[in-house]
Amino acid sequence: MAALLRRFASATPIPSNSSHTNLRLPFTAIAAISGGVSFLFYHSSPNFAHSQEAEQVESKNIALVPDKWVEFKLQDTARVSHNTQLFRFSFDPTQKLGLDIASCILTRAPLGQDAEGKPKFVIRPYTPISDPESNGYFDLLIKVYPEGKMSQHFASLKPGDVVEVKGPIEKLRYTPNMKKHIGMIAGGTGITPMLQVIEAILRNPDDKTQISLLYANVSPDDILLKQKLDILATSHPNLKIFYTVDNPTKNWRGGAGYISKDVVVKGLPSPSDDTLILVCGPPGMMKAISGEKAKDWTQGEVSGILKEAGYTEQMVYKF
Repeated sequence: MAALLRRFASATPIPSNSSHTNLRLPFTAIAAISGGVSFLFYHSSPNFAHSQEAEQVESKNIALVPDKWVEFKLQDTARVSHNTQLFRFSFDPTQKLGLDIASCILTRAPLGQDAEGKPKFVIRPYTPISDPESNGYFDLLIKVYPEGKMSQHFASLKPGDVVEVKGPIEKLRYTPNMKKHIGMIAGGTGITPMLQVIEAILRNPDDKTQISLLYANVSPDDILLKQKLDILATSHPNLKIFYTVDNPTKNWRGGAGYISKDVVVKGLPSPSDDTLILVCGPPGMMKAISGEKAKDWTQGEVSGILKEAGYTEQMVYKF
């Protein structure tokens, strides 16, 4: 896996009009947790589409089915940091997964039975950021928590084991050049939906969107996919990245401390109709930066640092 990790670090998006259209990123081309939202459902999960739509999806060589749990086999894993792992799942090599930018999937694992003897499950959303055009596989980047029911389940999987998946669930529908400048604030594994959007922009030579990313972590060792991000920023002048950590080391050259209003003002595009700010991270960060989502999981009001800096609900999207 070390060789694959090295290959991933040097991989960059291939423009859609490139002659190398069959080139696929190596395994460690990654994926990840959908920021801030987790669910625990029992018995059966909600349906997200009607059967007619499901039949249409299946007829298009798409692996996902909106209203049906589908098993995907674990192909391989790789450790990315002390508490984060990459998981590659495989399926029919003639099919695509069926994701738009940006959307997520639901994963389900058994959690024993309830008092009535009925099966219960733990269900969590994750945002794959492997190339949506890839055939036969998708990748998830998952932080393994000591008490995390689903993440511990993933950590226990061995190649050949299966996970049930349903989706896709659309979040932000990105279209090329929808805004002149997209700012991003990510914390921890909240980087994953951001990377999904970043790579979609960078692989399209007709997309001129400017991207500014503020990425916060506990320590330098906790920065996920940093080498990958650095290569992307070096090779694409429309991507700017600023890292900040709570506990900097002696040789750390980035920012120190939480993301402040001053960091936002200096590092993100100014409020305007041509600006969109994406935010994804742990609940405490979301509350301080943008305000949490509403109780019904709609976007809710913008508050916190972004409101103080002059951004409105129309300029902010919370993953």
